[in-house]
Amino acid sequence: MDKLLKSISYIFHPLLMPIAGVAFYFAKSPRFIPFDIISAKLISLFILTVILPILLYLLLKITGRVNSIRLETARQRVLPLMLNCIILLLVIKKITTPNQSIEIYFFFLGILISNMACLCLAMFGFKASIHMIGVNGLAMYFIALSIHYSININGTLALMALIIGAVATSRLHYKAHNFIELVIGAFIGFIPQLILVPYWL
Repeated sequence: MDKLLKSISYIFHPLLMPIAGVAFYFAKSPRFIPFDIISAKLISLFILTVILPILLYLLLKITGRVNSIRLETARQRVLPLMLNCIILLLVIKKITTPNQSIEIYFFFLGILISNMACLCLAMFGFKASIHMIGVNGLAMYFIALSIHYSININGTLALMALIIGAVATSRLHYKAHNFIELVIGAFIGFIPQLILVPYWL
């Protein structure tokens, strides 16, 4: 059980949620999108939203700005979240422009808002669960896409409900967060995506 919960924390790491959302969009979109465009988008997003944050984390760890990848204190989260805001702005400006794909553009705009909300809370010493932000924001995006394209993804949504529960259980089991931090994280992930839905649905 302990190994399973640890695996859940790594498999559903917040860094992987944006690329999962984009992959889901390309899989479900009824529009014809050339494969070379899809692969170019996914590769560039993977580099910017996964590889680059990992490299920046290693740099912060080497310079002593963070102690571990868990970012156990709110203070240690401030600089990584600031850097992630810059990365997300770069993604929104250069890769997910609204004239190319408005669904992905607003998805990342919602992620940026969630990231900024988490940053503001960290500055005031509150450590919202970034894992819960990621999975709940992704779940809301899936719901919006299913409505937008009138597709049945009940199986996916049921799986996401299980994943959210498993992630919450994992964070509580390892005492990474308390219940309030999980709930606040869930709202920070869910609400921005919900608020932005009318702008592209």
